[in-house]
Amino acid sequence: MKKVFKLTDPKKHENRVLESIKHEIRKYIKREKKKSLSDAETMYWDFDCRVGVSEPAATTIEIDKLIKSLDSYQTTDTTEIYVEILVKEVAKPAKIEAAVEEEVEEKL
Repeated sequence: MKKVFKLTDPKKHENRVLESIKHEIRKYIKREKKKSLSDAETMYWDFDCRVGVSEPAATTIEIDKLIKSLDSYQTTDTTEIYVEILVKEVAKPAKIEAAVEEEVEEKL
């Protein structure tokens, strides 16, 4: 998703506009996570996010901090926000628990 959101609407309060933007982003992320993976046991969905006043000025941000970062744009005199969320399949990290248990057993 690459989209420019307007922070002002003459018919709505600024807080409601921001909340509707957050809702749309959450809805998009939820929809993307529902899609089937090529191998659900070893893969998961990951998101690359960028946020800024415009596309060239956008900075990379973690998905967990995306919604909170939108609040900072409300306090500035910005009228638009550029949000880019790219979805990708990522391999799950190998479980380390089995290796740790083997080391503990060897020491005993």
